[in-house]
Amino acid sequence: MGLWYLNADTLAGSRFVLSPLAEVFASLKLLHASAASHPGERAWLDAHLSAYRRRLAADPVTALLVRSGLGKEWIADFLTPTPRDGESFEEGVARIRAACPDAARAHLTVSLRGPLPARLDRDDLPARAADLLTYVWTETVRPYWDRRRRILEADVVARTAQLSRGGWAAAVDTLRPGRTRWLGGNRLQINLHEYPPREISGAELLFVPVTPQTGWVSWEEPDRYAVIYPCAGVLAQGPRTAVPASLGALLGPARAGVLVLLDSPMSTSQLVAVTGQGLGSVGRHLKVLLDARLVERRRAGRSVLYSRTAAGEVLVTAQRQG
Repeated sequence: MGLWYLNADTLAGSRFVLSPLAEVFASLKLLHASAASHPGERAWLDAHLSAYRRRLAADPVTALLVRSGLGKEWIADFLTPTPRDGESFEEGVARIRAACPDAARAHLTVSLRGPLPARLDRDDLPARAADLLTYVWTETVRPYWDRRRRILEADVVARTAQLSRGGWAAAVDTLRPGRTRWLGGNRLQINLHEYPPREISGAELLFVPVTPQTGWVSWEEPDRYAVIYPCAGVLAQGPRTAVPASLGALLGPARAGVLVLLDSPMSTSQLVAVTGQGLGSVGRHLKVLLDARLVERRRAGRSVLYSRTAAGEVLVTAQRQG
């Protein structure tokens, strides 16, 4: 398994950041795999997969680059520069475009676990990768970016609350269950691949959520390391629990939807992300539900989480059964 060794100061100084470039690369991985993990991803693939495949069919060299760079175990490093806090997509993709062609070819031999195909022995590989990622951003991610950003922000709120309740071990263990774990003794398991451990004490450590259900790690030795992880499923998938018609008639469909979603504690930001309602609307619904004692709130670190009260639970359960 892959291990990073880090001291307490490095872990304490780590932080969650958002990266449009990471979101785009995760979306590229989803297009490449063509396998949805939930209905929301299926709908997105249905909308964009055909056009993506047509683009690659018209550009066989880039198609081969994608197949080679997204290896079964390894991703070519030049495709995944380590995210930087506050970096725009354009700034991030410019780093890919500026990658050294020799390094790009070397990274591809690692992801391929073998020699480079003759058709990829060329100097424009970073430019081709940047062009493809720009296409993915423009056509398949940017139209949804406002909502995706809210989802990612909500995930960070939830992780921060989890961190305040259970410490870093609890927060890390849920990033990529079965892959990422805090093992104690200054050891962070980052994946299941076998390669030499890395000592990263003193470096910048970032945790970066993406909405597609995928993840990877990246680094710029010796200064910056990142774990990219899929955000919480309930956020990425959107509301899945049907609102009972009778409950909607009683409270109003939007307000009932908020109450139904609180099967587990959620912040206002999470509810905005999942429901697609505005912050003001969600806030008004929560106030009415609080006044009716159907929900309660508690502070977790810097976040406020809402959950159903016993009365709210009885009401939802009764309407579901009815």
